[in-house]
Amino acid sequence: MIAQVIDVNKILEQALLFDFYGELLTEHQKEIYGQFIQEDLSLGEIAKEAGISRQGVHDLVRRCSQTLAGYEEKLHLVSRFMTVKEKVQRINELLEGYQEQDTSGVMLEIRRISDEIIEEL
Repeated sequence: MIAQVIDVNKILEQALLFDFYGELLTEHQKEIYGQFIQEDLSLGEIAKEAGISRQGVHDLVRRCSQTLAGYEEKLHLVSRFMTVKEKVQRINELLEGYQEQDTSGVMLEIRRISDEIIEEL
């Protein structure tokens, strides 16, 4: 069960990296890696469709994963996105729990979070 959760998190991470940095890959890399990540095709299915070996697909997927991780290591776009997303969710939670009597406290907290978001960008 834990291994499945780890696998799902890894897949989600790879999908986010592909969404953010996929355009930096070559067309061939985008096609193969996109089939693996977004369409959830097996290495064998991709190899058959692309006319290359299963090992070739495996190597390309591994290299693309490393390349995308390298971009994230340098640019941090995904981590910034996730941070901003968490802060916006926090603002939404504050607004859902909003009580008219505590207007100033909620507004100050929203202002603080929004300032953090602006700094993050």
